[in-house]
Amino acid sequence: MSSTSQPRFYAARLAGTSVFDPIGDAVATVRDVVVVPQSRAGARAVGFVVEVAGKRRVFLPATRVTSISPGQVISTGVLNVRRFEKRTGELLVIGDLLDRVVTFLDGRGEATVLDIALDQNRHRDWEVSRLHLRRHRRGGSLSRLVSRGETLTVEVGEVSGLYGSQAEQSAHLLAASYQDLNPADLAEVIQELEPKRRIEMAGELSDERLADVLEELPEDTRVEVMTGLDATRAADVLDEMDPDDAADLVQELPEAVATHLLSLMEPEEAEDVRRLMAYDEYAAGGMMTTEPLIVSPETSVAHCLAMISREVVHAALASTVHVCRSPLETPTGRLLGIVHFQQLLRERPDRAVGDLLDQDRVAVGPTAPLSAVTREMATYNLVSIPVIDDDGRLLGAITVDDVLDHVLPEDWREQDEPAPTTGQIDLSEIARATAREDARED
Repeated sequence: MSSTSQPRFYAARLAGTSVFDPIGDAVATVRDVVVVPQSRAGARAVGFVVEVAGKRRVFLPATRVTSISPGQVISTGVLNVRRFEKRTGELLVIGDLLDRVVTFLDGRGEATVLDIALDQNRHRDWEVSRLHLRRHRRGGSLSRLVSRGETLTVEVGEVSGLYGSQAEQSAHLLAASYQDLNPADLAEVIQELEPKRRIEMAGELSDERLADVLEELPEDTRVEVMTGLDATRAADVLDEMDPDDAADLVQELPEAVATHLLSLMEPEEAEDVRRLMAYDEYAAGGMMTTEPLIVSPETSVAHCLAMISREVVHAALASTVHVCRSPLETPTGRLLGIVHFQQLLRERPDRAVGDLLDQDRVAVGPTAPLSAVTREMATYNLVSIPVIDDDGRLLGAITVDDVLDHVLPEDWREQDEPAPTTGQIDLSEIARATAREDARED
């Protein structure tokens, strides 16, 4: 906020600020400012993108903000909880305008936008007023010029190109701003971007990170992203995905694209994918992953716990160790049984897991339908279930998240959570409910 008498805030500095209701409860966090360019050179803020409980991003209208000051935004406390979706003509200050290249009208060259100030006018509307810029030096690459140029603050009317499409926000900056989001939340952010921006964003993510995000995206969006990538990069991403998810994605791609990507994948990874593609999507073989935790019966409890502690192991897969005869790569030797994680925690570290096998010995064949898989998992309260062939060899395992992906509607990732019948909710109630749940956990 400006120290002058005229109220002012800078958007990038406001990001991360807590939103409070009138009685002082923190109910949300500011993530961005939504502006609409006017017929003249300026732009007016129509509201804020705020994050409420559950990392859900919703729209807070500017008319419901009563005060903006350093470290806090005061709202009326009432908010529509539908997920934020940018409307035609709207721009996000942080998401769309920061890092744009603008041109000085007096011929001084170009500069990159670092932050944007909004002033409150006499009608209590917030308008874009000033830009904090890094000026480009002449000669050399743009990245070097941006890093070495002087910074200055100018009136918005002194430059052109702020709202034009010729200068897009750096995908690197956008990716960096979301680096702490988990894959499901980042997938939701990417889903809201324009197609071109999705590809740019994907280009800034590591292969492993992008693989995790693709597993959370709707089918049409992940096909769009994969076909927009360079073929070699797309194959590398498939190598990083769980085999069952990679198989699902490959089957969604055009046949020529799928064949080409499989030829570029690592041979072992491609073989796993081809093996899974041979099964019906809604059969056990089509849902399983070929990389469960597998050990020999002589393996110690301590070794199994060390395997489970690796970060690369999916939580559902980490719940169960499969004890098999050699070979220990799928398809393995005969499956002897499984040992649950909680059982391992109760045993001596030096004890062999072959002595701890679960007595239920539940498994399904690769052609078992979804209904049979869900029935067995529900009956025995399992979060994963082994898949074996007619000779009792382990082919893979199905986890509860794989089952849910097939039980839920195909477009479940694109559906909003049910909102209250009024379409509004008191944010202070969300905050107090969250606090009560945290207190219970403590």
